[in-house]
Amino acid sequence: MSRVLILQILLAALVFASAVGVVVARHEARQVFIEHQAALSERDALNLEWTQLQLEQATWATQARIETAARERLGMIKPGPEHIVYVGEASWER
Repeated sequence: MSRVLILQILLAALVFASAVGVVVARHEARQVFIEHQAALSERDALNLEWTQLQLEQATWATQARIETAARERLGMIKPGPEHIVYVGEASWER
């Protein structure tokens, strides 16, 4: 075989290997992009859930809601003025 033929075969093999490398790199880039898009979608879903949970917490923590739950579930009533005792600083000194 002549040197030119060997060189042509070697160059063709290198071009083929380079083409395979490009295909593999593009495939991996697509896979990473797909994973990135999935992560963004998951982030958006989690942000939406977080917002809904904050709204729910704000709803459950309102004074009127707590007062209603105390009255209806626990049977609590608001004490009258005669049942309220105020504790001032003087009572701590005893």
